[in-house]
Amino acid sequence: MKIRIETAPAYDVYIENDILQRVGSIVASVREPGTKVLIVSDTHVFPLYGAIVDRELKESGFKTYRFIFDAGEPSKKIQTVYKIYEMMAENNFTRKDIILTLGGGVAGDMGGFAAATFLRGIGFVQVPTSLLAQVDSSVGGKTGVDLPFGKNLVGAFHQPLVVIADPKTLSTLPKYYFNDGMGEVIKYGCISDKNLFAKLKKGIDISDMTSVIARCIELKKEVVEEDTKDIGRRMILNFGHTFGHGIEKLNNFEGIAHGEAVGIGMVIAAQIGEKLGVTASGTTEEIIGILKQYSLPTECSFSKEDLIHSTMLDKKSLGDSLNLILIDQIGESNIYQTTREELSKIM
Repeated sequence: MKIRIETAPAYDVYIENDILQRVGSIVASVREPGTKVLIVSDTHVFPLYGAIVDRELKESGFKTYRFIFDAGEPSKKIQTVYKIYEMMAENNFTRKDIILTLGGGVAGDMGGFAAATFLRGIGFVQVPTSLLAQVDSSVGGKTGVDLPFGKNLVGAFHQPLVVIADPKTLSTLPKYYFNDGMGEVIKYGCISDKNLFAKLKKGIDISDMTSVIARCIELKKEVVEEDTKDIGRRMILNFGHTFGHGIEKLNNFEGIAHGEAVGIGMVIAAQIGEKLGVTASGTTEEIIGILKQYSLPTECSFSKEDLIHSTMLDKKSLGDSLNLILIDQIGESNIYQTTREELSKIM
């Protein structure tokens, strides 16, 4: 299956079982053989899929290098990106050469940011292996790293040359990380597809993910093409993220996964929406129910004051105002401008 993302530049997203066997030929369709490729991956994913990707690239005529970082969100920082720059500089990478990110959202975001900024921009290829990356972070061109002050505060918009997603890689995901990725899938149902939400309530598993991944990408495609730089309608993709990112920050980016934090953030946003009369009554309980179905947490251990303060450096902040993503009902979302003072009164 191939989905075309009509941004500037445009690119294709391939979703297919065993497509890792064709990584080399697909990369060769967007870059000439002979190009240098830096594979950016982590200590969990590279031992599983690094050899096949490296082999396929070499057989298609590419010269490969590898940068392997310690798996986990704590590695997603400027210091790691500097080491990527160092490796590319030492091996004389030029603007015709590329980065290939192999792994989850951390690899894609961080490797993509290195590509966006090295020599003021080189090409990169996304090969997402986690559910969260396949349904969300690999598409749309958002790249970046975390700072101690907040998540993804340093970054750039840099569209990939191509995205290559193999649903079979999900079979090696621990159940915990599959469920974590479901947090983002549930988000898509909440903001724009009540039929997807209903399908998720009936239950799905790893063997039935190709159509679900494709549907999430199609939903993201619609808003990304309309709003590439995340200044308008694309903000709805951040449902649950304002408080979710705050929860990650308050946990020092350890001990809670992104999808888990987003799930809690969706519950908080739904509660606020219901109190404001924006969100249909009973929506919060629907969201809590489906999150529990996929073993995702639904309660926040931090105080209201800490949560609100954690949004100060949220990218949707506009001075004292904050663009909060709320839903009218399952499948319909909106952007609600509020203030932290108002939030403090209603939370």
